Amino acid sequence: MKTGISVYFGSGRATCERVIERAAAAGVSYAFTSLQIPEETGVDYGREARHLLGLLRDAEISLIVDVGPDTPAKLGCDSIEGLAGLGISHVRLDYGFTVEETVALSRTFHIVFNASTVTRDEIAAWRAAGADLTRFAACHNYYPKRFTGLALNDMRRMNDFLRSQGFQVLGFIPGDGEQRGPLFEGLPTVEEQRNRRSDVARNLLELGALGACDVVLVGDVDLSEAGWEQLAAVSAGYVDVRCELEPDYEYLRGQVHHDRPDSSALVLRTPESRTSLRPAGGVPVDASAGAARPAGTIAVSNARYLRYEGELEISRVDLPGDERMNIAGHVVAEDLRLLPLVRGGFGLRFA
Repeated sequence: MKTGISVYFGSGRATCERVIERAAAAGVSYAFTSLQIPEETGVDYGREARHLLGLLRDAEISLIVDVGPDTPAKLGCDSIEGLAGLGISHVRLDYGFTVEETVALSRTFHIVFNASTVTRDEIAAWRAAGADLTRFAACHNYYPKRFTGLALNDMRRMNDFLRSQGFQVLGFIPGDGEQRGPLFEGLPTVEEQRNRRSDVARNLLELGALGACDVVLVGDVDLSEAGWEQLAAVSAGYVDVRCELEPDYEYLRGQVHHDRPDSSALVLRTPESRTSLRPAGGVPVDASAGAARPAGTIAVSNARYLRYEGELEISRVDLPGDERMNIAGHVVAEDLRLLPLVRGGFGLRFA
């Protein structure tokens, strides 16, 4: 899963510069901006867009620009195609563009369409008009108004269809720092996330693992320091999980442990624990072997497990004991919510 941020001209140049700098350090891949915000007045879009694009280009962050028919005039261009001269490569089209116009623009730009409202008929029409759909991606709306966001299950249903058609899918989580006005109530795609915006890592992983999004962007202006740290970790392919470890297993702390690509619904099983993370002296059977393993239990295969000796498992659900498994520790109760979301090659780091 890739990550992204949002930048808004109305936030001011200093804020945009700082957010882009933090985003580059956090390893994000995309940025979103809208040129259809009516309350943004007195902004020299042409000058600011060039400055913003230069910063993003230097940071190797791809910008997705939400455009409408009046966007070229704002940026001092004669046509939508003229935006390419500014270095804009991705445009998100909503209302106001015909099938023919959309297909024509796809020859110049990567087209990002509205994943929340697109119909099968529209996709079929693009295909019939000769569109190269590899140049199209689907981005959901964010929802400033309370109670108007999507349900996670509905997003998943939409995204399963869109991905079956070969489209990359993008969605938004709310930020836990400065909120975007004029409502200042968060900019989530999924309504349930509006009231837990401080849980940045969980929200990112939820849209990726359960919502089937390929790219997850922060919709709001900024993140807290903790939020930036969580975004950086997820961008790097892991999430920090707090735990309590037995003294003999402190070597596990600070290491990134990845779930196998063939995820189990019952345990998080890490391939590197049998190789690069395996203790030099092996794992002898200890007094904890055979103890029950409630959800969140960190267990290591001991010598009785033969060639699996040293392999780390974390219980996603309550499991019975196994004399071939030593109990190494437990994930703290507050972080158990993350275990169902670490799947398919994603990693966690014991903190």
